[in-house]
Order: sequence, then structure tokens, then C-alpha cells
Amino acid sequence: MASRITASHILVEKQSQALKIMEELKGGAKFEDLAKKHSTCPSGKRGGNLGPFGRGQMVKPFEEAAFALNVGDTTKEPVKTQFGYHIIKRTK
Repeated sequence: MASRITASHILVEKQSQALKIMEELKGGAKFEDLAKKHSTCPSGKRGGNLGPFGRGQMVKPFEEAAFALNVGDTTKEPVKTQFGYHIIKRTK
């Protein structure tokens, strides 16, 4: 089991926004482009890239979802935290 991973995310305020973005991803849109366009997190400017992080560094629901992904996979559903709704992509 990995102790550190690298992930990107798109953070939005509403679940409906996250679901719409997920539809765009399914339609072939690039994750990085959608992060730059829609994410309210400062990481959006970097295509959503959060860089490497270990366990205990992110809020629990985010961490659990990110560590459960295989490299290259994106969450199937938006992940709700106190910050909003995240679409998470594991990159390493």
C-alpha cells in the first residue's frame, strides 16, 4: 500500500456542478482543462495538481477516496467534504 500518492482534483461548491463536470470528463474533456476552468481551489491554476501527499495530510473523505484509486483513475462520484465537492484523479 502506498504511503504517499500524487493526485489532482476539481473542487466546486455544488454537487450538481461536480456531476456536470464528470459528464464532460466522460465525454472526453481533459481533467486539467476542466480544473483550470471550474475549480475553486488555488490548485485549479495548475490543472488541479495537488502534488504528493501522505496519509493524514488531507481531510478524511478526500484521503480515503484518493488512496482507494489506482493510478490514472478518477473518482466515480463526487467526494463531499467541508470544502465542497471534489472530483479526484490519482496521478502517481
